[in-house]
Amino acid sequence: MRSLRYSINVTLDGCCHHDAGLAPDEESMAYWTDEMAHADTLIFGRVTYQMMESAWRRPAHGGWPEWMADWQRPFAEAIDQAQKIVVSATLAAVDWNATLLTGDVAHAIQGLKEESGGDLWVGGVSLPTTLAGLGLIDEYEFLVQPVLAGRGPTLLGGLCERIPLELVHRREFRSGAVAMRFRPR
Repeated sequence: MRSLRYSINVTLDGCCHHDAGLAPDEESMAYWTDEMAHADTLIFGRVTYQMMESAWRRPAHGGWPEWMADWQRPFAEAIDQAQKIVVSATLAAVDWNATLLTGDVAHAIQGLKEESGGDLWVGGVSLPTTLAGLGLIDEYEFLVQPVLAGRGPTLLGGLCERIPLELVHRREFRSGAVAMRFRPR
C-alpha cells in the first residue's frame, strides 16, 4: 500500500498561510526538493493547486522567470514535472501534469493508496484536514518556522478528534526552522 504524507510550512502559532511565515530560504527549498523526490504523485485541493501553479509552473516560453533565484530552480523543476491530482468540485478541467478528482474523496484517495506505485504527498490546508479526519494520512511533515503570525488559517483547524502522533524524524535548519515528521500511533 502506498503511503500518504501531508507536508506543509507552519508558524510557531500554527498558521499555514504562506504570507504569514518566513520566505523560503536556500536550505528549506533544498529540503522540500529532496523530500518531493520521494513522492510519486502530489495531491492538492483547488486553492493550493492554483497557488502552486501560479508560482512554479514553467512559463510557455520555456525559461524560468527572472525573479526566480538559481537555488529555487531545482524545486520549481521538481514540482513542475511532478504528477498531480487536483481535488475540486468547482474546476471543470486541469492541466500542468494534473488529473481532476471529483466525487467521493475518501473512496478515491483510498483507491490511490491501494494502487501500486510510489508514495503520495498532499499539501494545503482544507483537503489535508478532511483526509486527516478520515484517517487517510500516514505521515505528517511540518517545517515549523520561527515566527508568530497571529493571523491566517491554522494547521488542521476543525479536526473532530485528536490524532496522537509519534515523532519519526527531526531536522534543525540554520534559520531556526525545524522539520518534523510524525506517524499516527
